[in-house]
Amino acid sequence: MPPRVVLVGPMGAGKTTVAGLLGEAWQVPVRDTDADIEAGTGREISDIFVESGEETFRELEAAAVAAAVAEHEGVLALGGGAVLRPGARDLLAGLTVVFLRVGLTDAVKRVDLGIGRPLLLGNVRSRIKALLDERTPIYESVATHVVETDGRTPDEVAAEIRELLS
Repeated sequence: MPPRVVLVGPMGAGKTTVAGLLGEAWQVPVRDTDADIEAGTGREISDIFVESGEETFRELEAAAVAAAVAEHEGVLALGGGAVLRPGARDLLAGLTVVFLRVGLTDAVKRVDLGIGRPLLLGNVRSRIKALLDERTPIYESVATHVVETDGRTPDEVAAEIRELLS
């Protein structure tokens, strides 16, 4: 069976937190592809970017998405860039995918100074804006549902997803 729901969105959208709440409410396992990559490599994402480069990370990410979609039946949270590769988007076709939309102001607040987030080196606000501008159309293209997260608690977001999918 495929995942019950796949959560996509940029950093700061709350994918990991909301996934945990959904898993708890539905009593199903939760999986996060970023955590899978860290567990599989024994390195943090930021270290992979610095030591091996973004392309190596994206290859690991594509493999993690493929494995998770094939093996996991619960709630699946994808890393923010996981949908950048067409192959990953193809894997999501026909699945229930929820895009957690977050605006610039809330995203900046949630990622703080971008510590441990290699794509945010430099001006955090301008990097987040560029990532949102680049990736939002891709998130929208794979989503079966879009849930706004701005000004809302993770509990409120999870409750809306539960209602949407009931």
